[in-house]
Amino acid sequence: MIRREQSDILIDRIKEHRHTIQVVSGPRQVGKTTMVKQVLEEISMPSLFFNADAVNPDDNGWISDRWSEARARIAYGGISEFLLIFDEIHKINNWSEQVKKEWDADTRNNLNIKVVLLGSSRLLLKKGLTESLAGRFETIPLGHWSYKEMHDAFGWDINKYVYFGGYPGSAVYANDEKRWRRYMRDSIVAPAIEKDVLLTTYIYKPALMHQLFHLGCSYSGELLSYNKMLGSLQDAGNATTLVNYLEVLGESKLITGLQKYSVDKSRKYRSIPKLQVYNNALLTVMTDGMTYEKAFTHPAMWGRWVESAVGSYLLDKAVELEYQLYYWRENDEEVDFVITRGESIVAIEVKSGRRQQNSGLSIFGNMFHPKFSLVVGGDHMPLEEFFCGNLENLL
Repeated sequence: MIRREQSDILIDRIKEHRHTIQVVSGPRQVGKTTMVKQVLEEISMPSLFFNADAVNPDDNGWISDRWSEARARIAYGGISEFLLIFDEIHKINNWSEQVKKEWDADTRNNLNIKVVLLGSSRLLLKKGLTESLAGRFETIPLGHWSYKEMHDAFGWDINKYVYFGGYPGSAVYANDEKRWRRYMRDSIVAPAIEKDVLLTTYIYKPALMHQLFHLGCSYSGELLSYNKMLGSLQDAGNATTLVNYLEVLGESKLITGLQKYSVDKSRKYRSIPKLQVYNNALLTVMTDGMTYEKAFTHPAMWGRWVESAVGSYLLDKAVELEYQLYYWRENDEEVDFVITRGESIVAIEVKSGRRQQNSGLSIFGNMFHPKFSLVVGGDHMPLEEFFCGNLENLL
C-alpha cells in the first residue's frame, strides 16, 4: 500500500506539544482517510476515529458526545495524551463553533487531547476554519496522486497516467474504459458537484454550473474567453457569473482558469483564462466520444492531453509549494506555464506534438529573466523525469 509523504508531516505534528488542530484537506478520493489510518498504525498514542458522514447534520450533541468519550478514556486510564479524529466533520451544522468550544475547554483544563480533522469539501472547511477557528489550526493539504504514486501502486506507464489521471480508486477499472467512465461520473464527478459545490455555496443557476464544469474540463489546456463561454452555454447570464462559478470550481480542486502572467496586476485579471483541470481524469471523462486509442494515436490530440497533464501536476503542487501558476502569451508567442514564488520565476514549455517549437520561451526570457526555463517532452526532458522530479529545487 502506498504511503503518502504527508504521513510524516502529520506524525511529526501529532508528536509535538499540543498547539493547534491539524486539518487534512483535499479533493475526494485521494486517500485522506487511508493516510490517517496508516498513521494510527504507526504511532502508539491511544485514539478514537469518528466519521460524520451518516450523522444527522442537525445533531448538535454529536461532537460533544464524542469528545466526552475521549475525556472519559483519559480519566479512566490515567492517559497523558489522546488523539481524537473526525472525518467529514464539515457535514455537521455549526461544526466549527462546537469544535472551538470543546478545544478551548480542554485548553483551560489542561487536557492533552490532540485533534485531527479530515474533509473533502474545501469550501465548507475553509468557511468554518476561518470564521470560528482562526489561530487554532494548521492545514495539511493532500493533493491528487502523482505519476510516481500511480506507477508504484498500479504499474502504470506515463501514457496511462496522462490519459486516466490520478484517482487511485478508478485505477482498477482502467482496462475497461466504459466501466471506468461510469465510476468516474458516479463516484467522483457527481458527488464533487452535488455535495462539494452546490451544497456549499449558493449557486443561482445550478444547471449553468454543470454546463461550465463540462465545458471547462473538455477545454483543459486551452485559452477560452468568457465571451466564447457565454456563446456556448445556455442561460449563461454574464461574464461575472462565469468568473464566480469558475472560482468555486477552483476552490473545490476541480478546474480553474489560469491568468496570463504580467507584472501589471490589472492585466492579469483582465486576461483570457487558460482552463486547467486539477486531475487529467476530468479532461478524459468529460470529453465526449474519446477513447485511449483515439487520443494516443493522434499526435495533436495526444499533445493536448500531455500539456493538460503537466498543468494538472503543476496546479496540484501549487498549494503545497506555495507558488502561483500562470501562462504567458503575446501575439503568437506563448509559454505554457509560468511559476512564480517571491522573486523567482520559472518558465515551462511543453513539447507535445500540438505545435512546432515557438520562440516564446526565449522572448519571455528576454522580457522577464526567469530563474529557470524548462522544455518538457519531445527530445527534451522526458515526461517521466519531469513528473518524478522535485519542483522545490527550481524555486
